[in-house]
Amino acid sequence: MPNIRVMHYGLGPIGAAIVRQVAARPGFKIVGAIDIDPAKVGRDLGDLVGLPKRIGVKVWDDAARALKAAKADVVVLCTSSSIKKVMPQIETILKSKTAIVSTTEELSYPGYTHIRLARQIHAMAKKAKVGVLGTGVNPGFAMDALPIALTAVCERVDRVVVNRIQDARIRRLPFQQKIGAGLTTEQFQKKVDDGSVRHIGLTESIAMIADALGWTLDRITDDIQPKLAAVTISSEYLAVDPGYVCGIIQDGIGYRKKEPVIKLHMEAYLGSPETYDSVDVEGSPSLSMKISGGIHGDVATASIVVNSIPHVLNAPPGLHTMRDLALPSFFAGR
Repeated sequence: MPNIRVMHYGLGPIGAAIVRQVAARPGFKIVGAIDIDPAKVGRDLGDLVGLPKRIGVKVWDDAARALKAAKADVVVLCTSSSIKKVMPQIETILKSKTAIVSTTEELSYPGYTHIRLARQIHAMAKKAKVGVLGTGVNPGFAMDALPIALTAVCERVDRVVVNRIQDARIRRLPFQQKIGAGLTTEQFQKKVDDGSVRHIGLTESIAMIADALGWTLDRITDDIQPKLAAVTISSEYLAVDPGYVCGIIQDGIGYRKKEPVIKLHMEAYLGSPETYDSVDVEGSPSLSMKISGGIHGDVATASIVVNSIPHVLNAPPGLHTMRDLALPSFFAGR
């Protein structure tokens, strides 16, 4: 079986982590890299992401030329959370008839929130005869694919509750900034209003669960509140004084027949006394699971992207989600 030829598009913290995993696993060959940051363009990819040695792959800023030169089997796209912002990039990739695995949160289940764009991507992917997938740890696994899988042993499901609680001190700086750590409450609210402080994906995850269970929802809500520090809390990157925001509390709720049947509760803040992921399915039988220590967001996001690549390459052409893709698992290469 020939090596899977991988091109990396977007070399931020998650994109770089994916490069390191792909470089370390048999069965993959890195054939190209793209980023618009002038400080990264032209550098050897191995040097850029901290590999032990250079790998002879230079970073391009011209996606069309890079794709033509690389002849990749798949592009790992890690540039934005917004499906609207990545659409031009997706169009360029699909014109080269190359499959895509992306960390774009809104691409994880766009049929509910971005129907028109989802249809466009599906049509372009079918024309190119390749698969497209948006995935990650959340959305993509912890708060949607995992609870969906648990319901497979139920004869009846009445309610699904998922909790994701994280001590953000162990996460990278961009994540700590995304949850508003260090802001005043006024600054926090302004950033919530402009969309720069929030977890993106709860609505997509709720829609995925509901569709998997055959439920038609009345509405989906997504509420965000600040978590305030009671004492001074420090991470490797910043310190938060009492009264300032140390993180985020976010609740997504899906209502069916006016009842809250899907609840996704997320807390991510500096100094959380416990980190865990839990799923409770109320029904017959009722199920309860808890992953103590939680699913590490950065490692897990990179891993699920890499492990999904073979399944996307084997999937029928079109836009896929974790709900319809063949169940991924760790992929050792060979």
